[in-house]
Amino acid sequence: MRSPELATKKINLYHPGGYMTYRVLAINPGSTSTKIAVYDDLNPLFEKTLRHDPAELDKYGGIIEQYDFRKGLVMEAMRENNVDPATLHGVVGRGGLVRPVSGGTMKISEAMLRDLKDPSLWGRIHASNLGAFIANAISGELKIPGFIVDPVVVDEFDDIARISGIPEIERKSLMHALNIRYISRLVASETGKKHTDTNQIGVHMGGGISVAAIRNGRVVDVNNALLGMGPFSPQRAGALPIGDLIDMAYSGKYTKKELTTYLTKTAGLMAYLGTDSGIEVNDRIQKGDKKAELILKAMCYQVAKEIGASAAVLNGKVDAIFLSGGLVYNQLIVDELNARVGFIAPIHLYPGEKEMEALSQGGIRVLSGVEAAMEYPYQ
Repeated sequence: MRSPELATKKINLYHPGGYMTYRVLAINPGSTSTKIAVYDDLNPLFEKTLRHDPAELDKYGGIIEQYDFRKGLVMEAMRENNVDPATLHGVVGRGGLVRPVSGGTMKISEAMLRDLKDPSLWGRIHASNLGAFIANAISGELKIPGFIVDPVVVDEFDDIARISGIPEIERKSLMHALNIRYISRLVASETGKKHTDTNQIGVHMGGGISVAAIRNGRVVDVNNALLGMGPFSPQRAGALPIGDLIDMAYSGKYTKKELTTYLTKTAGLMAYLGTDSGIEVNDRIQKGDKKAELILKAMCYQVAKEIGASAAVLNGKVDAIFLSGGLVYNQLIVDELNARVGFIAPIHLYPGEKEMEALSQGGIRVLSGVEAAMEYPYQ
């Protein structure tokens, strides 16, 4: 197994001659926090998590209505960290629940903002939808470009991957796209290749687990990491026997909302062990808890099966497997997966997440001319 090196090297990927540095503000809103960072190329000037009192946010009535309040806090944080907004070359926001799009860096547009305000698209409005609104407001004032990068709804599926088994249901792409697509680039660079010239299997393991088959830079298949197929995770149920799930749905014990919450928030490790903390589960195992050991190994078993399925999608031609997310800090999990799938390809470890770096570098790739910004394909 190989650990990352590129992520800690402060090298200039964009202009080796060093004739210009691009400065980008990245914004990643959560339900009660807003993560921000300012990067000069690959060098972070500062990163900060702004915490929000839920009672303060409730005053605004809805998620989108919070954007001006959060924007003010972002601008204040830059001043506190001695970053003059006038020195920025671009602003990047978290993508949110737009319509399905190809992966990459995309210009913010009025059509995009309109879709982000429409709860009918995905049945809800997520806090990440705010990223484009805050970025658009700041970039508009400063008259600089505003972007989003690799939203969770990136869809690059081959048509064959959309077939479910019944015509009424189509398999959808929903994953940790920002982290997976960025680390795919890092792994390719680490091995001396372009990401468009490699086949990889990307695994992100947090509260949910995404296992992606990546062919020449495109995520051509992935389990639905929220409420779909694939392994169970610290919080989510993953694939379940259909007959038993139907029985649960019609048992009268759950409303639709209650069952959805169970399957997405309190299933997996939470349901079996009462915790979604990999650290706590590992501590229990070290103290001899056999049930905790069985359940954790079962999760690894299911992840390994999904990796094997992704290898089949790639016709067995896999250059690298990478593991990212908080669970990669757990050596037992890493060892279990290496024992089961290490024969497929070298395994690269990227513990934790690199979302702020991924956002900033998506903007910088466009500003430096390494790639072109995409237009939102809906009007």
